[in-house]
Amino acid sequence: MRAPRTKDSFGPLADIRVIEMGQLLAGPFCGQLLADFGAEVIKIEQPGVGDPMREWGREKQHGKSLWWPVIARNKKSVEINARVPEGQELIRKLVADADIVLENFRPGTMEKWGLGYEDLRKINPRLVMIRVSGYGQTGPYAEKAGYGAIGEAMGGLRYVVGDPSTPPSRMGISIGDTLAAVFACLGGLMALHAVERTGRGQMVDSAIYEAVLAMMESLVTEYDQAGYVRERTGAILPNVAPSNVYPTKSGHYVLIAANQDTVFKRLAAAMGRPELAQDPRYATHSARGKVQQELDAMIADWSRTMEADELGALLDSHGVPRGDIYRAPEMLEDAHFKAREAIVKIAHPMFGSLRMQNTFPRLSETPGKVAACGPDLGQHNGEVFGTLLGLDERARADLAAKGVIGAGTKAAA
Repeated sequence: MRAPRTKDSFGPLADIRVIEMGQLLAGPFCGQLLADFGAEVIKIEQPGVGDPMREWGREKQHGKSLWWPVIARNKKSVEINARVPEGQELIRKLVADADIVLENFRPGTMEKWGLGYEDLRKINPRLVMIRVSGYGQTGPYAEKAGYGAIGEAMGGLRYVVGDPSTPPSRMGISIGDTLAAVFACLGGLMALHAVERTGRGQMVDSAIYEAVLAMMESLVTEYDQAGYVRERTGAILPNVAPSNVYPTKSGHYVLIAANQDTVFKRLAAAMGRPELAQDPRYATHSARGKVQQELDAMIADWSRTMEADELGALLDSHGVPRGDIYRAPEMLEDAHFKAREAIVKIAHPMFGSLRMQNTFPRLSETPGKVAACGPDLGQHNGEVFGTLLGLDERARADLAAKGVIGAGTKAAA
């Protein structure tokens, strides 16, 4: 590890250099997390093409993706053709002074390019290599193509998401990819900690299906010991009651979570029916689980007599956990979001400014921050090839003419 790069460096990872290879979401979201907390993330992209994420996102302005500024924030972009020997040699030179290499290609791709872990650790024995893939680096499925959706299915998530009357559903976000990225980030930081103790780097193998499986609570154990297979249950968890979305007078829904005995007692008081908490049918967690539908219907009959604001104020006054069902518009107007700066406004050369989620979690002494939106393709070619690798303009022009590196651009996108 090295001293923080510049006076503008920030965060607990200001002395870490990451070489990000790969594309789309599972690898790059790990890079985003590292960059959020100050790591220098040098993203290698195919010359003239770049990461397909530059084209993703439902809405685009000026031909630019509105997803890219988030997933690539705080990163540096350089264009190197990893498929040719001269490009591979440039990558090796970058790896020699890096702490982490991050990639999410199909297993075997980096080895085909002479950039596998065994190759790179010879250059840099302290190197940590984070590898994100659908099925992991070993096993009979390792070399199969595996997107996040497949990992969600095989990891058990898809089967339990949705209403029991419908086929298995998906979350409205790419949760398999991002879970694998979070585990990859965790593993990378643990491996860096071990480097300080042992002086040796290691490989971090984050499989999407395993990241999903890790979040599946007692699903496997319940089947192993009780033969119980979890099914789709819509808005509830079986036997956890009351915890559901309930209607209000205007048709808005409020989520109320009062499944703990003491909290249910407070809900009963808010409903003007404190005796419910003493009724054997509702007094305990296990008892309420047996009459879940009946209890939900009772609470819904009560909640729909009030407007959402009135209901929320009443529940708050009784200490009952509740939450409105937020979309982006509600998040941007919420006083708590504003007070904690959960959403920040970041300058952008084309859009003027963009609002996006802040960095999380919050560190009291060395916080992360969003310093810049995702860069244009090759925006940092000059800095990395010139200052970091010492290539003069003539050498860079020669490599660009051969298609080894890109011509670069000057403005962020």
